[in-house]
Amino acid sequence: QVQLVESGGGLVQAGGSLRLSCAASGSIFRINAMGWYRQAPGKQRELVATITRGGITNYKDSVKGRFTISRDNAKNTVYLQMNSLKPEDTAVFYCNADVQNEQGVHDYWGQGTQVTVSS
Repeated sequence: QVQLVESGGGLVQAGGSLRLSCAASGSIFRINAMGWYRQAPGKQRELVATITRGGITNYKDSVKGRFTISRDNAKNTVYLQMNSLKPEDTAVFYCNADVQNEQGVHDYWGQGTQVTVSS
């Protein structure tokens, strides 16, 4: 089994910053891509940012220049630094990891962490 535990969400004023962390643990041989997704009330879950094991990143257009994804492969952890936050960034943020273990390669999700940006 693999567990992803997110932390770092909270309430912040517009223009503020938050840093999310997601640590993976359990049966892990190797983690390939990792990413952050978000789901706002009444909307579908959407991709925010992804990062390959080698550090290649991809971002949703609306967060480019404001959010930075990074990872520590030794700690099986992915981070999301969010600056210049806007009320429209309010959502539950989920981390995702493509994990290789004795059961093969599977996608795993964290439980989500709430980010609320007040105007």
